Amino acid sequence: MREEILRSLNSQIELKDFKLNSLLDITTAINSNKDVRELTRLFEFIVKEQLGYDKFVLFNKQEEWNCLLRVGFRGKVKNIDVVAELGRFQEITFIESSQSKLLNDFDVIIPVFRNDVALAYLLIEATESDGNNNKVLNYMSFIQTLANIIVVAIENKRMTKVGIRQESLKKELEVASAMQQLLFPSDLPTNTRMDISAMYKPRHEVGGDYYDFIPLGDDEYIICIADVSGKGVSAAMLMANFQATLRTLFQYQRFDMQSLIEELNKKVMNSAKGEKFITFFIAHYDATTRKMNYVNAGHNHPFLTNGTTVIDLDQGTIGLGMLEELPFINVGETQLSPNTTMVLYTDGVVELENESEEFFGSERLVQLVKSYYPLGMDDMNSLIFSKLDEWKGPLELVDDTAIFSCRFY
Repeated sequence: MREEILRSLNSQIELKDFKLNSLLDITTAINSNKDVRELTRLFEFIVKEQLGYDKFVLFNKQEEWNCLLRVGFRGKVKNIDVVAELGRFQEITFIESSQSKLLNDFDVIIPVFRNDVALAYLLIEATESDGNNNKVLNYMSFIQTLANIIVVAIENKRMTKVGIRQESLKKELEVASAMQQLLFPSDLPTNTRMDISAMYKPRHEVGGDYYDFIPLGDDEYIICIADVSGKGVSAAMLMANFQATLRTLFQYQRFDMQSLIEELNKKVMNSAKGEKFITFFIAHYDATTRKMNYVNAGHNHPFLTNGTTVIDLDQGTIGLGMLEELPFINVGETQLSPNTTMVLYTDGVVELENESEEFFGSERLVQLVKSYYPLGMDDMNSLIFSKLDEWKGPLELVDDTAIFSCRFY
């Protein structure tokens, strides 16, 4: 049973890493200003060679509808009325039978919409190994995301040619925003061992905050939070690369904390070239021994509380990417008593100002958590954000804001 769970966990991590790496490849190609042919070739490689789908057609609307990509399909596509044939499909649809000769050659229709306007339709033939519709839908949703990014990037190129730079920038931010959603874990546990919850609000369409929860087998877990200096697309891209690097390191090797931090610092330096840095907190928790090791690399101090006492998790080093060689690395260690709550956050929480230009501050956050200690973590995060909204009043957020709350039973 344990081996099956481990295999399932490894399979989930591998699938998420594959998705992230594919997205990074595509966004790197977009940022490198690759032409339409190279972008479609990359999409074809991912769908055909890596996912194993040998027959698909991608229709794309620029000024008129046209066939952007055709793989393994010998039928005619030039004179197809795309709107008449495909316009009724609003979501991923499995084709069971159709009077359309075109649709009878495929199994799934994947539409791509932006602001309720159809930009593309992908017709794809499923493989025999897909097994059931739930599995197919899992892959098709990811392919839809890839198609969305490719099509929006191509639309950006077209709009740039006609001089509509503002709209192009908006599309780029939408691409980055869609990509960033895949950075955050979709399933945080609430069980007899722990209650984990997170909330995040970026200041703009994309941001530079990141948190993660990574199971290492049945009893050990990685919990982390990070914030990149600077904002916008470049910050989001650096953080995406950082997250993929972190998960890849844990997938192939178990690192001690010091070696892990040294390796991550090198990766950030190579990626950011000294122009940006990342504050980072990472904890390794063993649910059997209840021991937690951690390193705080220049991040706002997470804290532990049992509702009465408070412990700051402040042992660590400087931010990653500040220097080529970290001057010191202190690994903190603590033993968690039952019902301990840990709260991680980014500086958008404590540096939020009210109309009197007063910071919300870490002391106010700690007192809030202590006062409402019995709440579950979902409710605690909702309460914190409600208090933040009250604090800022009519003012806008000045920074990305993330709260990651954990209770260990």
